[in-house]
Amino acid sequence: MNRLVRAELRRLTSTPLWRWGPAAAVLSGGALTALCVLVGPERFDPPMPGVATEAGTRLVLSLIGMTVLVPALFGALAVTSEYRHRTIAHTFLFEPRRHRVLGAKLAAYTIAGAVYGLITAAAGAGALYGAAAAKGVAVGADPVTVAQVLAGLAAAQAVYAVIGVGLGALIQNQTATLLVLGAYLYMVEHALAIVPGFNLAYPLLPGGATAALTEASLMSEAAVEVTGAAAPLLPPLLGAAVLLAYALLASAAAVLAPMRRDVV
Repeated sequence: MNRLVRAELRRLTSTPLWRWGPAAAVLSGGALTALCVLVGPERFDPPMPGVATEAGTRLVLSLIGMTVLVPALFGALAVTSEYRHRTIAHTFLFEPRRHRVLGAKLAAYTIAGAVYGLITAAAGAGALYGAAAAKGVAVGADPVTVAQVLAGLAAAQAVYAVIGVGLGALIQNQTATLLVLGAYLYMVEHALAIVPGFNLAYPLLPGGATAALTEASLMSEAAVEVTGAAAPLLPPLLGAAVLLAYALLASAAAVLAPMRRDVV
């Protein structure tokens, strides 16, 4: 199994994803955070708590959770690119036990997602304190709280990479997989968050569980504006448990879906 994981990591580091991934992580964690701090949540419409408060700091950092599409896409490409370029048949011939192949992909992209998350978190921390210093305001949350929030978001990036692998193995078609991921994470889930009745389920969706890690959500704020109320987010530990459940479901899909399918 270890040799399969090493092979997947070697495959990853030989693709353009390895070059563009760290840059995307820095932009996801740093540029968005810095822009939000410099503009100031208090200038949003409607106004929100500023960075000088703990609530405002959490809100700014929660924006990092909206960039999880990137590791999810990376994970999806890990599987769908093999089907697109017809290399999956050679992979299964090399290791006929398909569950080991998919298990290796899951392990490799969990590692890659964790590294991506750590880079994102480091960029977010630097942007938060750097932009706050440039603006002349103090960060309202203490360093321990900031570190805890960023650690949770870093772990979430790894979870979404696993979800991407699972969805890619389930759908297999690359275009369809990327469309489903993009549409769900940036359209369907956001729409559900503000539709009366459906928004009660938002805390249990992947986006709501991710928001629970920061105890702040722009989508919940939007739901308040549209419907006058929003379902309360889960406690951070419960949100982490929900995300872990999604990762386990994705892992099961990744391992079981290709077992009896013909490779064409």
